[in-house]
Amino acid sequence: MISKPQPKRDCIKTETVGKGIRQKLLKEAARDLRWIDARGYPRRSAIRFIGDHYQLSARERDILLRSAFPAATVKERRRRVVQACDLSKERVIIDGYNVTITIESALSGRLIILADDGFVRDVSRIFRSFMATEQTRVAWSHILRFLKEREPGMIEVVLDRPMSKSAELAARITRWMKECRIPGLCTLSSTGEKELAGQKGIKASADTVIIDHSDRVFDLAGHIIRRRLRIRPFRY
Repeated sequence: MISKPQPKRDCIKTETVGKGIRQKLLKEAARDLRWIDARGYPRRSAIRFIGDHYQLSARERDILLRSAFPAATVKERRRRVVQACDLSKERVIIDGYNVTITIESALSGRLIILADDGFVRDVSRIFRSFMATEQTRVAWSHILRFLKEREPGMIEVVLDRPMSKSAELAARITRWMKECRIPGLCTLSSTGEKELAGQKGIKASADTVIIDHSDRVFDLAGHIIRRRLRIRPFRY
């Protein structure tokens, strides 16, 4: 059986967010990125230009990439967001690795950020090197308890097939859902975010591509991190 999550704490201390991050400089860089981004310039080229101009570290550039967006983008994304209470009886498609890695990063004290669009994201850069551990089981215990309470009609967890041992993790998640009597399955996808974005239902992901190509989205990882684990994401 899936284990019971540890009791809530008022705050789980994340890694020292100020270490190596120049918040004042990051604010100025974010302001410039929003201005450039709003005018249609290629985003990654803009980040490279701004990063070079402000001499940002690789970590600071990652934070900028995942957090700073122009007002029009923020408004459109927020329009697509549903609340936890809206999940009842609905089909919910979970971006498996996105949600799992973000929650694990929070549980492990790695840096997580609250972006302009209201979504919580991690900047760990561990996606391709991710390996399921005991922390994965803990993260999923929180996810499953949340889903059990909200009673969605059907859950589909989508994992990227190219990731190492995805089939093994999919089998575990499927078993955990059955143990908790949650209707759902875990599938593997070769096309990743493109396939997930095209499905009908509420998408549980903080991936910008999925958000921008979906009618309804829910920040599952962010909800658990902020409301259940009571971890406060970094915001510059």
